[in-house]
Amino acid sequence: MSLLDKLERKFGRYAIPNLMRYIIVLYGAGMFLRLFAPGVYEAYFMLDASMILKGQIWRIFTFLLQSPSTNLLFFIITLYFYYMIGNILERTWGSFRFNVYYFSGVLGTVLAAIVVYLITGRVYYLDTTFINASLFLAFAFEYPDMEVLLMFIIPIKMKWMGYLSILAYGYSFVTGGFGTRVAILISLLNFILYFSSIVRRKRISPKQMHRRMNYNKAVKQAARSAAHHKCAVCGRTDEDDETLEFRFCSRCNGNYEYCQDHLFTHEHVK
Repeated sequence: MSLLDKLERKFGRYAIPNLMRYIIVLYGAGMFLRLFAPGVYEAYFMLDASMILKGQIWRIFTFLLQSPSTNLLFFIITLYFYYMIGNILERTWGSFRFNVYYFSGVLGTVLAAIVVYLITGRVYYLDTTFINASLFLAFAFEYPDMEVLLMFIIPIKMKWMGYLSILAYGYSFVTGGFGTRVAILISLLNFILYFSSIVRRKRISPKQMHRRMNYNKAVKQAARSAAHHKCAVCGRTDEDDETLEFRFCSRCNGNYEYCQDHLFTHEHVK
């Protein structure tokens, strides 16, 4: 059993379902700030390691407000795309594993910013760019043969988009500054550690995982909706007292069930 299995067994119930929905809301709030309150994000919310160490702890979370694009149209398209791939990944892995993947990228970015500041004395403003890029890379890894429309026109398989993403990583690493290189390394480290773990854990396809999740969900729903014995007089069920016995009355019109205390004393329904 891998570490992820153990963590999921112990903490899985605390996972945030539909996590990408809340991330999209944060990005939307960030765009609102950018449009109607320029400079507020940079002044109070961005990932500034020096200010975090001075007590502004909220920056650990609020740097997620950074919108992935400054162009409104491209922003909407990007949000839709990330919402789609985030939901598919969550359905494939389960809420807990998707939470782990996303938040480990966030935590790694925050810790890297703080460590770099403590070592160099310089503040590098890391952001969500490569956290989002790691989601795209994960999706391409899980669904290499899925086709998407590049620029809404050209059909292309995700594996080729993944290769392009890796080339973009390399280009940004070579041409970017020190902060960009740190963010790229954290993103790739998160991807490698996570996928080495789940690959060791199982050798089944995402489609098989998705079918298993649907099956488990259907079983749980069936269990919740399964009929229980309930007395038509007192309303007690077998969950209230498992020692109670229930019977249907053949003299009542309809399917009326009664507990042992009211089976012979109830008024028959005509």
